Amino acid sequence: MKFVVCMENTSLGDFSTDDLTLGRLYEVVGEIDSRGMLRIIDDSGEDYLYPAQLFETIEIRDSMAERLHSLFKT
Repeated sequence: MKFVVCMENTSLGDFSTDDLTLGRLYEVVGEIDSRGMLRIIDDSGEDYLYPAQLFETIEIRDSMAERLHSLFKT
């Protein structure tokens, strides 16, 4: 499991960032695609693609990642 922190939430062209909160931790679903897009579970609770440049990856222990994943599912 991978987690990122939103570091920027300004709109970029066609991408609305209404469901992103600055400084919030988000769970990543999959890897960055060939267009530089990252699929995350946003504030709406659904997974959407966003430009990866809006986020910074954080390193966390596997045990904490498991606990966070469980928390985000509720």
